[in-house]
Amino acid sequence: MSAIEDLATELSKLPGIGRKTAMRLTYHLLKQPAGQTRRLAEALLTISERVHPCARCHNLTENELCSICADTRRDPALVCAVEEASDIGAIERAGEFRGTYHVLGGRLSPLDGIGPEDLAVGDLEARVAAGGVRELIIATNPSIEGEATALYLQRRLAGYPLTVSRIARGLPVGGDLEYADGVTIAQALSARRVMQ
Repeated sequence: MSAIEDLATELSKLPGIGRKTAMRLTYHLLKQPAGQTRRLAEALLTISERVHPCARCHNLTENELCSICADTRRDPALVCAVEEASDIGAIERAGEFRGTYHVLGGRLSPLDGIGPEDLAVGDLEARVAAGGVRELIIATNPSIEGEATALYLQRRLAGYPLTVSRIARGLPVGGDLEYADGVTIAQALSARRVMQ
């Protein structure tokens, strides 16, 4: 396989990038000055070497703790569980949430072979078991898998002395938090409900 084909193949593995777009991006990069392409390659190497999950919440960071976990102004007793680190940015843009997060690393999807052991559920339970968490807000996406994940978390944590709530349905079913606007997310957080 040629270098052009190799790059196009790798680019086509990115979400939302089909084969034609990957080829367009490859040819675009080939037209750029070598220094610009080299900076892109170095940025990709740097991010893969420096960025890792936060030791507490699994958000992406270059430090041991992410900036949210390290922020003493945040309420550590209020934890919002999200599917992916990108969901944190969506919630933060709403400007309403002052607690901390827990990134699950996906959602339950038995058809895809993703069970609880494939997610950071054990780490979340350890945080709850250690004490100090008074409410867990489950902010998984409003899809069948997101709902199943929320129900699983609620049942798994039922024996602990905390409130488990679910963000309200201000988000469209089948939508992703990452693409929701700040007002919708703020309303969903404000209208969260306790899971029974």
